[in-house]
Amino acid sequence: MLNPDQHKLPSGIDPHTPAQTVLGDADLSGKTAIVTGGYSGNGLETTHALASAGARVLVPARNIDKAKAALTGLDGDIEIATMDLADLPSVQRFSNDVVQSGGAIDLLINNAGIMACPLSRTAAGWESQFGTNHLGHMVMTQGLLPALRKANGARVVCLSSTGHIVSDVHWDDPNFLSHDYDKWQAYGQSKTSNSLFAVGLDQREKDNGIRAFAVHPGGIMTDLQRHLGNEEMTVLGWTNPDGTLSERAAKSFKKPEAGASTTIFAATSKLLDGKGGLYCEDSDVANLATPESPRYCDVRPYAIDAEAADRLWALSEAMIAEA
Repeated sequence: MLNPDQHKLPSGIDPHTPAQTVLGDADLSGKTAIVTGGYSGNGLETTHALASAGARVLVPARNIDKAKAALTGLDGDIEIATMDLADLPSVQRFSNDVVQSGGAIDLLINNAGIMACPLSRTAAGWESQFGTNHLGHMVMTQGLLPALRKANGARVVCLSSTGHIVSDVHWDDPNFLSHDYDKWQAYGQSKTSNSLFAVGLDQREKDNGIRAFAVHPGGIMTDLQRHLGNEEMTVLGWTNPDGTLSERAAKSFKKPEAGASTTIFAATSKLLDGKGGLYCEDSDVANLATPESPRYCDVRPYAIDAEAADRLWALSEAMIAEA
């Protein structure tokens, strides 16, 4: 079952508009936001935009020193807490601490992620991209539900990617235990899962005032590419042999300050009031893909299907229970 609202509004926002411009004169004073990975790349720009608009922003980080160095000098109320998405006890401690503080969480930005890394596994035995990008965020989000419900109008934004086009969920073997590991298949699976999680969360929590969205931020050169050498990025068409951006990438890739724009749109735009479970790109709701869709835009039906979202939810809960 597909959401009938899965189509461009249109929003009228240029895809390269900086996040702070998308935010406009929105006043987020009194609001609290959590941004995972909020100290690097798109996450840093998201933190900057939200804090500049008056929100208190909590940034959970695996590397506290790196987070402090990146966030030093930014204006606004920004706090850092310890959390590692690949470490479930760490995730659970963070969520418990937030809930026990008694405050509401108005915005949850599930931004952190890893991409195309060599095969590794979390302590729970999960393939690292699926475990970090999807399952870690799911455990955290579920733990934060009391604080999100308390907001009476929270939004959750899950960072997906055009990478979802590479792969559906490997339903019979998501951890690559019985078939050969492919780093791009694993990444694609995790990004499809991020989108399906937004659909599943929205279905379950909209009556509690929580609406969820998935976001493709666009092509941006950030620390996310750290596992890729320049030779591979040249083959992908992203860079030239000398490491500079290719002509195609220079035309289509966004600057980091615009890479956070669709996240900010999904988190704050009044155009999305009363909506949820949608996949967004280019500061708008994305169109549903057709056979004629370009390679790098539109959302594939399997990434927003409500029945698939329920199937992933059940599979994920079983994996978490066994961890």
